[in-house]
Amino acid sequence: MRLQRGTIVLVDLDPTRGHEQKGLRPGAIVSDPDVTEDQRFPMLCIVPITGTAGEGALYPALQPGSSGLRKRSFALIDQLRSIDKRRVRRAFGSVTPNELESIDGGLRLYLGLA
Repeated sequence: MRLQRGTIVLVDLDPTRGHEQKGLRPGAIVSDPDVTEDQRFPMLCIVPITGTAGEGALYPALQPGSSGLRKRSFALIDQLRSIDKRRVRRAFGSVTPNELESIDGGLRLYLGLA
């Protein structure tokens, strides 16, 4: 399975520590697909997703529908995480191009790339 940027996947984030998002939850892949497809790189980068509303650029809203999400949700940019590909249980769908741009905007802000 080719995991494109913006694909929503179900991931197991346990074990965790402190304030990290935990449990079995959806996440949006933000890694470059050419890197994640390469077998030399067993990791991919995801932004966890929650149903709890957040405010500001670090918590862009995601709509249900083609994403595979069942309700309005929010990307948690400040919980950006590299995970082993084996944590991915299954793929749901994809965010829209506008939603991916909102995620990218939050990443630029969070990582100081603006």
